[in-house]
Amino acid sequence: MTGRSPGPPGTATFVLEPAGRPLPAFVPGQFAMVYAFGTGDVPLSVSGLDGGRLTHTVRAVGAVSGALQRVRPGDTVGVRGPFGTGWDLPAAAGHDLLVLAGGIGLAPLRPLVRQALAGPGRYGRLSVLIGARTPGDLLYARETEEWRAAGARVLVTVDRPDDAWTGEVGVVTTLLDRVAFSPARATAFVCGPEVMIRACARDLVRRGLPADRVRVSLERTMHCGTGHCGHCQLGPVLLCRSGPVLPWSRVRPLLAVREL
Repeated sequence: MTGRSPGPPGTATFVLEPAGRPLPAFVPGQFAMVYAFGTGDVPLSVSGLDGGRLTHTVRAVGAVSGALQRVRPGDTVGVRGPFGTGWDLPAAAGHDLLVLAGGIGLAPLRPLVRQALAGPGRYGRLSVLIGARTPGDLLYARETEEWRAAGARVLVTVDRPDDAWTGEVGVVTTLLDRVAFSPARATAFVCGPEVMIRACARDLVRRGLPADRVRVSLERTMHCGTGHCGHCQLGPVLLCRSGPVLPWSRVRPLLAVREL
């Protein structure tokens, strides 16, 4: 690891540089299996791409992610990948881009935003709608200001404000009414808790956006990354192979089935 920066409590962003031959190139939306030696591995979405280096943002929620929180520059971790499907941003050329993120869901959307801002004129208006539980849980606060300066419309809301918060309060779907877009020429990218994904996709479709142009990332429990263990199965879909990014038109009927 070559760099590490703290984030909200229990969250850190670190940069990995190959110790030997680089892995095949990743695209925004894909994930890697990152191994903490002596503990195990965990699937992590890529939150930054810079040549052969990979950036990951990790929230400590278990033994492996907790071990990765303790890794410092100069330490070595294992990495396999790339795995899964990407956001396929090039297919949205000429469209307005709607990026909706809830909590840690901003991490896999970050390289997409960066890629869109690096191609001025290739896409229409870029709107980034961010929701978090509290102001202290917001990711990349300084960088989102840079996105505004680069021309993106960035709107932020929190569920539980503190005394210093002067911004919006509520769930991220409440921000949609403040964004103008043409449903005929727009593509949406959504990542966050599953309940947030459902609500955002529902409201986007109600606004006239075709369900196949609402792309969502479902990151259910993955284990092997190769489709053999079945931990991430959603109906007939193994998310580590056919996902995690899928069109809402495919996901909607799968999530409508009650799980036992």
